[in-house]
Amino acid sequence: MPLLQNTLDSGEAAVIQLALNQGMQTVCIDESVGRRIARLSGLSLTGSLGILLRAKQEGYPLSIYEAIHSMKKRGIWLSEGLVSAALRFAGESKG
Repeated sequence: MPLLQNTLDSGEAAVIQLALNQGMQTVCIDESVGRRIARLSGLSLTGSLGILLRAKQEGYPLSIYEAIHSMKKRGIWLSEGLVSAALRFAGESKG
């Protein structure tokens, strides 16, 4: 784990290490460096929006639009392309 801690923040390092120790296949990481290290470690990835889209797909009553709005209000940066794709996939696109 020292290599991971020198490269990533402690949360990302812990997620990757736990996944490797427990034989998990997929991790949720949003930051590009963390995603790169996870891929190099043989892990599959999803991000926060992927988790939200899966929850909506499984019938949880949530608005992807509102979730994205909330994330942005808290300072989480999301590219417009990713936002558009997520809203389209969720059936919430405006056009």
